[in-house]
Amino acid sequence: MDTRYLQTFREVAKCQSFTRAAEVLGYAQSSVTAQIQNLETEFGVTLFERWGRKIRLTHAGEALLGYSEQVLAILDQAREHLSEQAQLAGTLSIGTVESLAAFYLPPYLQTFRKEQPRMRMQLHPGVCQDLRQGVKEGKYDFAFVLDWLQDHPELTSINLGEEKIVVIAAPDHPLTKKDRVEAKDFSGESWIFTEAGCSYRAIMEAVLRDAEVTIDLSLEFGSLEAIKQCVAHGLGIALVPYIAVAEEAAKGTLAILPFSHPEVRVYRQLIYHKKKWMSQALLSFLELMTADIRGAAPQSPQLAAQNLD
Repeated sequence: MDTRYLQTFREVAKCQSFTRAAEVLGYAQSSVTAQIQNLETEFGVTLFERWGRKIRLTHAGEALLGYSEQVLAILDQAREHLSEQAQLAGTLSIGTVESLAAFYLPPYLQTFRKEQPRMRMQLHPGVCQDLRQGVKEGKYDFAFVLDWLQDHPELTSINLGEEKIVVIAAPDHPLTKKDRVEAKDFSGESWIFTEAGCSYRAIMEAVLRDAEVTIDLSLEFGSLEAIKQCVAHGLGIALVPYIAVAEEAAKGTLAILPFSHPEVRVYRQLIYHKKKWMSQALLSFLELMTADIRGAAPQSPQLAAQNLD
């Protein structure tokens, strides 16, 4: 079987359209149709069914898509491993939460680019659970999450340190006058939350429920900048990483409320698949990101990876 058929199948499943997949792949639509028919004949199943004007995967198609992702990922690894330039060139795919992408990763990425100028870097935003799933599926080489510490049988998770989480409000908000804010003090407050699936949002919602505080969700954004602007204009309060608001707090355009809770704690974590094969460049990136927590002289990338296992 030609493995290109699997690539075509994956693109059709992604686009939910033979026509669109053909455009993306640069094939004639008839060629795409023929390749899918060959796959259906090969496995003796129907892979797609019509759903209105679109198509969708059958149960057999969903199963084959999972296997296709694994096969294509293995083939990509083989090509990378066998290439003479694999140690020096390629693409570094990183899944990350927005706050770390904006306020934590840039200096590391700048250093890595200087050390590995031939490597392309791609950053993909997402929430923690989706980022972990992306690493499992091979979409990302690494993921950076802000979450509570947890173990996953398929993933290696490296704790890069605790990230301070704060509740922010407009400078003239009544709660800024208090010496200490408790969870119960948030009764009646309007919250501006990050999107559903955000780990620290889930933690805060649990704390508020335990305090029997009704959660008034007035706004929800995937953008930290939008959240900060709405809070500054008095539309509500929000829970955000301190690094995302340190500058505004220093200028006085946002106020950090004197609130703390033992359960509102998250950690910067570097995630990668336990079976991930790493080129020299990826090993160098891993060493760069973990050098601070080692507290020792630089090690070779191979030794650094061994010590993390």
